[in-house]
Amino acid sequence: MSQLFTQPALLVLDVQKGFDDPYWGKRNNLQAENSIQTLLTEWRKRDWTIIYSQHLSLDPQSPLYYKNANQTDFMDIVSPLPGEVIMQKNVNSAFIGTQLESYLKSNQIKSVVITGLSTQHCVSTTTRMSSNLGFHTFLVSDATAAFEITDHTGKRHTPDDIHQFELAALHKEFATILKTDEVITQLS
Repeated sequence: MSQLFTQPALLVLDVQKGFDDPYWGKRNNLQAENSIQTLLTEWRKRDWTIIYSQHLSLDPQSPLYYKNANQTDFMDIVSPLPGEVIMQKNVNSAFIGTQLESYLKSNQIKSVVITGLSTQHCVSTTTRMSSNLGFHTFLVSDATAAFEITDHTGKRHTPDDIHQFELAALHKEFATILKTDEVITQLS
């Protein structure tokens, strides 16, 4: 855990108004944005790096379609402040089509703490890539949220199940899974 506290970057992935759209179905962890806000407060107090990703979908049917400015805007509770970095993307990884990797490396940031929406999409993909690119990767389980999905057989899976399955798949192999209070405790 000592790797976490060498001024890690806080990644806030796709916490955008379009995720409030009924298109996504049921969601778990309705307090995720509050947990992200808690972490943002800590990072801002310490003047550590905060990086946002903003998903700008190329699919006109998506609530995050790039031409729907009000839907692609960040949720007010976690809105970036002037000077905080925003990486815009149109795929599930914050590392693809952005300068995220080069930004982290040029600023000698070796650890990242990942938060955001949604666990089964951008959070999972970015976490896997972060680890594969050699960053010490921490995922904050209560600062992320998942949506229900229907699988290839037509079976519906609850957002809580999806969230837990994704965290289980990422745990140890790709990231250290922590809760917000554990991160705050380690920072104190």
